[in-house]
Amino acid sequence: MIHVLAIITAKPGQREHILTAFRANMPAVHAEQGCIEYGPAIDAEGMGGFQTKFGPDTFVVIEKWESKAALAAHAASPHMAAYGAKTKEWIASRVIHVLE
Repeated sequence: MIHVLAIITAKPGQREHILTAFRANMPAVHAEQGCIEYGPAIDAEGMGGFQTKFGPDTFVVIEKWESKAALAAHAASPHMAAYGAKTKEWIASRVIHVLE
C-alpha cells in the first residue's frame, strides 16, 4: 500500500477556494481504480499545547493507494490536471510525501 501526505499551503485567504475545488474533484478521485482513501484535513481545534498546528492557510491531503501504479495513474489523470490548473494561482507551496 502507498500512503501520501500532501501538505498544501494556500496564499493568504485562499484555502477555502482550494478546498472547494478539491471537494468538487473528490468523487472523480474516489472512482479511480486503486484509490482507498483521499481527503483533506485541517487543524483540529481545542487540542491543547501538544499540538503543532499547520495554520489557517494550510491543509493536508491524506491518501491511500493500492499500488505505485495506481498513484501514478491518479497523478496523470485529466481531472487532476484540471484541478491543478484551476487552483495553481491560489497555492503558495505544495510538499508531497509518498510512503510505503
